[in-house]
Amino acid sequence: MAGVVFSKGSGVNDSIFGKSQEPIRAIIEQNVEAFEKGRSQIDNIFVVEKTNRYAEKFTTETALGNFAPVGEAGAYPLNSFQEGYSQVIEPDTWKNSFEVTQEMVEDALMGKIKQRASAFTLSYNRTRELFGAAMLMSGVSGTMKFGKEQKVFSTKSADGKNMFATNHSSVTKGTGNQCNLFADAFSYDALCYVQEAMQKFTDDDGNLLGVSPDTIIIPNDAMLKKAVFNAIGAEGLPDTADNSMNFQYGLWNVIIWPYLDQFVPSSATSKPWFLMDSEFNKAYYGAIWLDRVALSVRSEIAPNDNNIFRGRARYSAGFNNWRAMSCSFTGSGGTALVPSSGS
Repeated sequence: MAGVVFSKGSGVNDSIFGKSQEPIRAIIEQNVEAFEKGRSQIDNIFVVEKTNRYAEKFTTETALGNFAPVGEAGAYPLNSFQEGYSQVIEPDTWKNSFEVTQEMVEDALMGKIKQRASAFTLSYNRTRELFGAAMLMSGVSGTMKFGKEQKVFSTKSADGKNMFATNHSSVTKGTGNQCNLFADAFSYDALCYVQEAMQKFTDDDGNLLGVSPDTIIIPNDAMLKKAVFNAIGAEGLPDTADNSMNFQYGLWNVIIWPYLDQFVPSSATSKPWFLMDSEFNKAYYGAIWLDRVALSVRSEIAPNDNNIFRGRARYSAGFNNWRAMSCSFTGSGGTALVPSSGS
């Protein structure tokens, strides 16, 4: 994302605040950049696109029919594409502000001014992460309410179903319903079964897509982290004394996203976990993040002589192709894949 754009308000150059704005600007720019480089997971989970339009439409095409054996001098079969499901995402406007009093500048309290500037950038970055985490976790419900205003955002995929659902349909009716919502707590066996299920995802005409999940996304939960790294972190099978090969070893990137924690559904009786094919996600726009306007900060002198800094940005997120991801937890209402004991 581009750096912060900062402009001075009318009359500011002639005021005492002209001496304080540049340091504040530097703090805002540096903090945004540091957060994005070191702590943000938006770029790792969403396909981040910049746009100069009020909205963007994402769509797919169905597969072209197969080659056919036609014999010597046979006619060419004529196949065609069909537009698949589509999704429109419209960036939203986000605002915040903070205030520096004239007395703080007169008394050279730059420490407090820096604290407020830092809190401002932290608020911006935290809001983006919370919004992204809320969108991902709410993919099981189809809608998400965010902020004090409880504004409603859609978390449906392009087919009109929840991003994570058991009944994703085909636009051509070329296949039955497909599922990317599962009801198993994380375990080595659950990882294997959900991985297999994703590898069997097909396009709308029933053609195998070769989805190959490579990323595990989890909240910051101690026992879930232990289970994940036990499952993928050793060459031998976990919880066994033999030397059987662990074919999950070395296959996975793990994203621990603490912001997911507060959006876990009340129905969950185990911690949610997600699998993602990062390359498929990028190629076919699974989870999408649209940046319309980067954070811009302007300042103005209020009637009480305080300097108010106002920040504004435009962005949003949504989902298009559900096949890029899956979600699983007990209580999800999804499909259970791991056989019960004794079965």
